[in-house]
Amino acid sequence: MTDNSNDLGKLLKQRRVMIPLALQELAAASGVSSSHLGRIERGERFPSAHILHKIAKPLGFEEAELLALAGYLSPQSPNAVESQTRLGMLDPNVARTLSQEPVEVQRAMLAIFSALKYIARGIAQENSQRDKEDGEQKQRRGIIGDEA
Repeated sequence: MTDNSNDLGKLLKQRRVMIPLALQELAAASGVSSSHLGRIERGERFPSAHILHKIAKPLGFEEAELLALAGYLSPQSPNAVESQTRLGMLDPNVARTLSQEPVEVQRAMLAIFSALKYIARGIAQENSQRDKEDGEQKQRRGIIGDEA
C-alpha cells in the first residue's frame, strides 16, 4: 500500500493505544471488524470515508478532522483548517503558519493537536472527578465531625 495508507494506519493505532483501547474494543464501539481495523493500522488497507466515520468518535476525532487527515477533505476545505480557525479551534497565527506548510505537515500537526486536545480533556475530567470526590469526603468528614 501507499505511504499515506501506512501513515494513517500508524496514526490510528497510536491514537487507539494512547486512549487506551484494545483493537476488539474499537471494533465493538465502531461496528468495524477487528481484522479490518488491523489491516488498516498495518497500512494494508486504506479506510473508506464510511469506515472513518464509524471510528472517528471512539478514537476521539472530529469526523471532518479524520477525513482531512485521510485526504478525503483538503485542509483548505470549509470543513477543515479554515473553519476550525473561524470557530476558534485553531489560533489564527497557527492556522496561518500551517497554511504555508505542505499538506502532509498540516495533517501531521492536526493529528498532534487532536491528540493533545484529547489528553487535555482527559486530564480536565480526572481533575473534575478528583475535586468532586474531595468535596464529598470533606462533606462526610463535616457530617461525622458534627455527630461526635
